[in-house]
Amino acid sequence: MDTTTAAPRRWWALGALVMGVLVLGFDMTILNVALPTMATELGADTGDLQWIVDAYTIVFAALLLPAGLLGDRFGRKKLILVGLGLFGAASLLGTFADSVGMVVAARALMGIGGALIMPLSMSILPSLFPAEERSRAISLWAAGMALGMPLGPILGGLLLQHFWWGSVFLLNVPFVVLAGIACALLLPESRDPHAGRIDVPASVFGAVGLAALVFGVIEAPRRGWVDPVVLVLAASGVLLLAALVLRETRSRTPMIDFGLFRDRHFLWGSTAAVVPSFVMGGVLFVLPQRFASVDGFDALGTGIRLVPLMGGLLVAAVLSDRLVPHLGFRVVIPAGLLLLGGAVLLGSTGSASDGYGLIALWLTLAGFGLGLSLVPATDAVMATIAPERAGVGSALLQSMRQVGGALGIALLGSLLAAAYSDRLDAVGPADDSVAAAAQVASRTGDTALLADAQSAFVHGMDLVLLVCGGVSVVVALLVAAFLPGRRAAVATGEGTEEEGTEEEGTGEAARGARPDRAADGAAGPTPVASA
Repeated sequence: MDTTTAAPRRWWALGALVMGVLVLGFDMTILNVALPTMATELGADTGDLQWIVDAYTIVFAALLLPAGLLGDRFGRKKLILVGLGLFGAASLLGTFADSVGMVVAARALMGIGGALIMPLSMSILPSLFPAEERSRAISLWAAGMALGMPLGPILGGLLLQHFWWGSVFLLNVPFVVLAGIACALLLPESRDPHAGRIDVPASVFGAVGLAALVFGVIEAPRRGWVDPVVLVLAASGVLLLAALVLRETRSRTPMIDFGLFRDRHFLWGSTAAVVPSFVMGGVLFVLPQRFASVDGFDALGTGIRLVPLMGGLLVAAVLSDRLVPHLGFRVVIPAGLLLLGGAVLLGSTGSASDGYGLIALWLTLAGFGLGLSLVPATDAVMATIAPERAGVGSALLQSMRQVGGALGIALLGSLLAAAYSDRLDAVGPADDSVAAAAQVASRTGDTALLADAQSAFVHGMDLVLLVCGGVSVVVALLVAAFLPGRRAAVATGEGTEEEGTEEEGTGEAARGARPDRAADGAAGPTPVASA
């Protein structure tokens, strides 16, 4: 398939890929609004609910790197279709599950499918689009991925108002079927013709190391950071990942090109892409709890009140596609991170008596900052990776984002729990969470306890947002200082860059990067076969 003459099919194919990652995005958050209902109908305790949520995250993060390698070697289209099939089948299993074990198994299988879909759907873009269109395509892909997260609670709330909890799984099926049909018909096959052998020990080190680290971080808020289980898991994960890096950096034909981090575009672009995941993980962790337990909204009301975040994101995603060619990554990405950080810092000044107006304002600004930072940062990273190596490169980026998001939620969850307990005067069940305090107050009629718990929760939420905003501002300044920029020539294919971008990666980074940073007029490599 000649990507320079079939523009309509290219954009339709992009729509299919965006549909796939949109499902992954809202599936990460849609389940949160269904957990109370599942706890009642399945008899699930807190530990069971934790496993229902974590089974997906752990498997997803652990398999991203091997999935990228397999796609580069055996064909990205083929494995995207396998991933969609697994995700759809697992969603059906979850829809009709009648036990906690079945739901956990379904979520784990969905994690396998998601790990195949996410990095490979991004890595196939350079084979679909010529350089002058590639930036816009990556922007739309990244916007679809980011949009799914705030969309999840809205869809979940709508479904739970009319259907049973299994409907949050069933919703995935039509999206997956449509995406699968479109991908089968429209996507070309692409792979790395020089892909090296599959390094089984390195794959095991990466998968098990990431799984152990993410699992340890997720368990830390519940068990405590000095719990032996948490320490063993975290230490094992760090050691295995260190062994992976050591093995790959000494290999003549590495499976994972860690030399990419020598390239400043990749290093600071990936850093800029991880921070929004950290920040939004914190925001979407605390805000639904506030809406439900402090403001008294139901699942649908909670989801609707996240709409300003989506609105700001959509506008900024479109705007960033026009700003980057004129201002460059070094201006747009830090501006987005500063706006995101400033918005969240504004949110950290709130109190339990605030109305929704202030929240809607800073959520809109946060969505705008998210679109101006995450979308161009993803583009900046992919511009450093040769199209035939895009599977491994995009998998490395997505692994960083997933681990960053999981680490953020665990750290911020611990901060929230500690601040809530320290500020709350009561002890006993009410000390567990603001939701538990609301239940105790409802049974006993203790309005003072409820007010105290709500105030304590908002205090903890403010601290979480303060940390998120501070991290975003600091990284914005670092990215502005160290990320190379580029001129509008990127959009015209002239291949020139701003001053200060002459320093290119060396060694493995130089061999794995496109020298022109996606600014050339040439299309990606010829696909292996036409769809």
